[in-house]
Amino acid sequence: MNTWMKRRQDELEATLRLGPALAIVTIADAADAVPLARALVDGGVRVIEITLRTPAALDAIGEIARNVEAAVPGAGTVLNADDLHAAERAGAKFVVSPGATPELLDAMEKTTLPYLPGSASASEAMWLYARGYRLQKFFPAEPAGGTGYLRAVAGPLPGIGFCPTGGIGEANAREYLKLPNVLCVGGSWLTPADLVRAGDWVGITNLARRASRLRDAA
Repeated sequence: MNTWMKRRQDELEATLRLGPALAIVTIADAADAVPLARALVDGGVRVIEITLRTPAALDAIGEIARNVEAAVPGAGTVLNADDLHAAERAGAKFVVSPGATPELLDAMEKTTLPYLPGSASASEAMWLYARGYRLQKFFPAEPAGGTGYLRAVAGPLPGIGFCPTGGIGEANAREYLKLPNVLCVGGSWLTPADLVRAGDWVGITNLARRASRLRDAA
């Protein structure tokens, strides 16, 4: 691994280790971005992945980056170079993709952003590792094998650390966090759509507070 890649992976690892859970958020209205981020931070969850699934997503990333100092906003569902460049311009501190393509990996080499690519098989994980990505998103975690898969690959792929997402919630997050190759878990359970629509920021803070203690209970 070259020095440039190692530095970016080290930066990403530091971000992922800020807490046992990162919030995966889909924001329909950019006006919700700042109060939502503050609610998560108040509960101890600083790392926030805003999915690029709505027209408001890029504005939401910018609002959080400018106005919530303790938050670390990233862009999720990054599918191509255009998504990557838009996220970088918006102020994302890291980017995440559900899988990986040669085009996207090539584009990543022209940015300074830490990148968490997705893998769902041993072959995909090995391919990404060969490109220098020792940290990967395991997605979709539950359909792709869950804790059983991660436990099975821990021996033959000892150099790879995962952030599993997809089908993970408060009820099963602890089982993932017990595994030696899991740095943190990601999920949307921290920001339920009904609480966001209602502006129930206290409710979201309470969910974040419980999530921030998951490692203690694992």
